[in-house]
Amino acid sequence: MKVFGKNVFNELKENKKDIKKVYLANNFNDQEIINYIKDNKISHTFTDIKLLDKMVNGKHQGIVIDINEYEYTNYKSMLNDNIVVMLDHLEDPHNFGAIIRTCECAGIKSIIIPKDRSVSVNGTVMKTSAGALEHINIAMVSNLVNVIDEFKKNDYYVYSADMDGINYKDVDFSDKVLLIIGNEGKGISRLVRENSDVIISIPQYGKINSLNASVATAILIYGIVNK
Repeated sequence: MKVFGKNVFNELKENKKDIKKVYLANNFNDQEIINYIKDNKISHTFTDIKLLDKMVNGKHQGIVIDINEYEYTNYKSMLNDNIVVMLDHLEDPHNFGAIIRTCECAGIKSIIIPKDRSVSVNGTVMKTSAGALEHINIAMVSNLVNVIDEFKKNDYYVYSADMDGINYKDVDFSDKVLLIIGNEGKGISRLVRENSDVIISIPQYGKINSLNASVATAILIYGIVNK
């Protein structure tokens, strides 16, 4: 998997064994990074910046890092967490990265995503998360409803966010929370809604009828954490 950016590289230094190769633009001038790469004998090459542009889709700052594929966590290891976030077919990697960052800041360690028709961990997600991905467990599962059912059996209450739900400020949240955020355009899926305990929403007072998925997630997370 190819990731990119100076901050991403600096986060990866803690696990440099995962770095397979570093590609640097010919005019890359961050001497601290260059020295680290050379001192630690990390495989690297200097190349035309146009080749880096073709490798990744984003502002790479003259550095692209080829790393081992991301290792997802088994969701069963999350069954002891107080709060777990599930993303119901989220598609935008920038939203995913921002949600990862919010979770880390709020002390939430676990996120569940579906295997199909969903954003996965990639270079854009890693860069947007601004290093938070290194401290968050991500589980990828085949069937969200089956996982929801297992969380329920372990005394979790399932709260799904949607426009027509109860004002989240009026909800007395359980001690064990599974918070579900829907797709950016379609919201939560029918089966996820049917298997939720409570549908919650964020009151809105303007003329635009929806919030960005990552913004909505941040509001709800802090509403739950600070209950």
